[in-house]
Parts: sequence; C-alpha cells; structure tokens
Amino acid sequence: MNEQLILYPLFLQMAISIILMFGWARIKFQKVFSVFGSIVSLGLAIILFSYIWNNGTQTIQAGNWEAPFGITFVADMLSVTLVLLTAISGLAVSIFSGASVLKDRLRFGYFPIFHFLLLGLNGAFLTGDIFNLYVWFEIIIISSFVLITIGGEKAQLEGAVKYFTLNILASMIFLTAIAVLYGITGSLNMADLAGQIAEVENRGLVQITALLFLIGFGIKAGVFPLYFWLPASYHTPPFAVSAIFGGLLTKVGVYALIRVFTLIFVDDPFLNNIIMIIAILTLISGGIGALVQNNMRKVFSYLIICHIGYMIAGLGMFTEMAIAGAIFYLIHDIIVKTNLFMISGVVYRIKGTNSMRDLGGIYAKWPKISLLLFIPLFSLVGIPPLSGFWPKINLIKAGFTNESYITVGAIIFASFITLVIIAKMWAEVFWKEDKELPLRSNFGYFSKMTSAKRMQFVVPVALLSIVSLYIGFGAEHIQELSARIADELVNSQGYIDAVLKSKN
Repeated sequence: MNEQLILYPLFLQMAISIILMFGWARIKFQKVFSVFGSIVSLGLAIILFSYIWNNGTQTIQAGNWEAPFGITFVADMLSVTLVLLTAISGLAVSIFSGASVLKDRLRFGYFPIFHFLLLGLNGAFLTGDIFNLYVWFEIIIISSFVLITIGGEKAQLEGAVKYFTLNILASMIFLTAIAVLYGITGSLNMADLAGQIAEVENRGLVQITALLFLIGFGIKAGVFPLYFWLPASYHTPPFAVSAIFGGLLTKVGVYALIRVFTLIFVDDPFLNNIIMIIAILTLISGGIGALVQNNMRKVFSYLIICHIGYMIAGLGMFTEMAIAGAIFYLIHDIIVKTNLFMISGVVYRIKGTNSMRDLGGIYAKWPKISLLLFIPLFSLVGIPPLSGFWPKINLIKAGFTNESYITVGAIIFASFITLVIIAKMWAEVFWKEDKELPLRSNFGYFSKMTSAKRMQFVVPVALLSIVSLYIGFGAEHIQELSARIADELVNSQGYIDAVLKSKN
C-alpha cells in the first residue's frame, strides 16, 4: 500500500480533470473544485514527501512487471520535492486563475487542461523509464499548447506556433536519442541504463547520444542558443498560464538534464565542459536580453533563461556542493518565477498595461500590495537573507573549489544584471511618478473589483511570498534537503538498487 502512494499524485490530478470535464459549463463549480483539488493535491504531496524523507527511495512496477522490463515509477527525494513544489505552485495558480482568466476562456475547458498539465508534470518527475518520460513530455506539450492558445488572440497564436514548433523539434530529437540508446543497450529503464551504458565500448557513440539528449532537453529548458522560442511565447497567454509555464515547464527540462546526466551519462569530462560552456552563455545572454526589454513579462521571460544557467552550471561542475547549489536554486526559482508572472498580472489589473514606460505610482496608491510584491522581486535578485542568495553562495564556492573562475564570473555577472533589472523595474513601476493613462472601457481594473476578487489576486502572491521567505530565512532546512538530494544524485547506486531490487 505504501508503494502505491507514489501513484496517488497522478491518479488525483487525472480524477480532478475528469470531474471538471463533467462540469464543463459550470464555471463557478470549476473554480471552487479546482482549488479544492489543489489543496488535496498539496496535502498528498506533503504526505509523499514525508514518507520518502523517512523511508528513502521507493519504487512501484506497473503491472507487476519486474524491472527493467516493465514501466517503473520511482520516488526519490528529487522527484518528491518537485511534486511538492508543483502542488504548491498549482494551488497558487489555481486560485489566481479563478480571478484573472476571463470567463470566455474558462468555458473552453481551462481548468481540466490545467490539471491535465499538472498530471503530466507529476508523471515526468516520478517515472523511472526514459521512454515513459517522453510520453509524459508529450502530455505536457499537448496540455500547454491548448492553454497557450486558449482565447485565440493573434499574439497567442503567433507565440503558440513558435512554442509548439520548437518543442516538437525537441521531442523528435529526444525520441531519436531514445532510439539510439535502446539500440546500443537494449533497455529503457533509467536505473538499468546506468549500468548498461558504462559497458558500451564505443564511447564516441555514447557521447553523440548524450549530446542528442542535451539538445532535446536543452530546448525544453531554454538554454543558449536554443531559447529564442521562450520569450516569443511566454508573454502571450493569460497571466495564470504564464505563471505555471514560467515556474514549472522549463524546470522539467532542467530536471531531465539533471536526472540523465547524473544517472546515465555520468561525469564525462567532455560532456561536463559542453554543459559548462552552455551554462555560461545562458547566464550572459539571458541577462543581456532582459536588460533591453520594456514589457514586464518579457523581462521575466529572459530572466527565466538567465537563471536556468545557474542550475546548468551546478550540473556541469558535477560536485556535491555544486549540485546542491543547483537543486537549492531550482527550489527557489520554481516558487519565485511562478510568483513573478502573477505579479505582472496584478500590475496589469492595477494600471491596464505591462509597459514599464507607461507604469508608475503604484507604491503611492497601493503601498501594502507594493511591499508584498517587493518580496519575490528581490528574492529573485538574491538580496541576503532572501531565498536567491544562498544557492548562489554554494555555486560560487563550488566554482572556486573547481577552479572554474569563468563560471564564477558569469554567476556574478548574472547576479549583478538581475539586480540592475529589478532595481530599474522597481523604480519604473512602483516609485516613479504616476502616469495618468486613459481608462480602458470594459476592463476589470483592480480598483473597481470587489474585496473578494482582489483577495483572489493577492492571496496566491502572498502564499508564494511566504514560501519564498521560508526558503530564505529557513535556508538551513532547504540546504539540508538540497545536500541530501545532491548526495543521492552523485552516489546513484541507492537509486539503482531501489529500482532493480527485484532483479537482484
């Protein structure tokens, strides 16, 4: 029964989606039930996290087929942490969606597809089979494509074409890599592949296969030079959709890179150097791209790219300290990036625009909300002791230990650029003198909303801000978690033994 707990996050999200489909035309029911289902999902994720923390890595074999022949689901500390973060972000975005997404869009099945997306995310984190990971990726792509196009506006469709084209290309490369990997090993189980790939004599073919995975996952993660689809599409859908995309979708690509390059293609100097170069260029190019943007959501989109570089750098250095820093940053980044796109939605409802040139005066009129928004904005910068500060310390220390001075320079550069960008945004959006923009007819301004509806905008931002504050002020707990995950990733024999115990 305890092993079956691994599958409950999947069954629950599927059940929520199906029930919401039966209430297709009942918008109020969908709003309430989505939040209720997200609360239950969060409770279940906490139970699963606690169980794995106390009992170690657990597995379940679908259909009772012994590994490596069947489909395996694995819950280790990395996967359950990401399931928990998905549940937290999912709850916040579910509440935010009820207020921010237009009713006409909700009638097109927004909430069922939203929970179907969460199902795909949980499946990707919990699977122990490389082909099954591809299947979950396709579920994520299909769900996200529906969400990005819902409403059918021209800008959305243009962004969706770029998003879908590049992600399908990534899936084709990923599938090709799986085919080559299966051809040279005869296995699809990731734990089994860890042993099989080490015995392949043709190391050149192994490295080419690894590069195919790096390109496929790199497109999904938005690394240099494969990121150009991301800022062209993430600013086009509803703000709630941008929030879940910005917080979680690129992180699936990062998770896949971490999983594959710590378990299957392990500590290859050639591959590590390639990953380090990509990380450095991602940090620099994403930061420079954000610096020249005027639209808040475009700024945040480029900062997604920039900060992916921190996590990839930790993977490339491949020490426990570096990977712990990457995991810590991953935890921080999921919460903060989800929150930032919701913040852009709040600002949009206050002023009717996201153009920083046209914004200003928000602090003077809405001081309490401005102070609330200050938390995630400057957590992103890493002002001590906020959440973004601690993982950078780990990464910089790891860089000096490895004598990766260029990487350290890139991390410091990206941190400085982020500080300049957020300081500029704070001055332009909140402190600058108010610009009296012409009022838009039939627009739901924040000032005209009922108190209940305002709370639906503010509560999810406050929820994630509290989580960010906990990550920063309770950094010793997150550091302990990150160190344990890093130890499991670097010393992967425990994962392998847990999956293949029935075989052994």
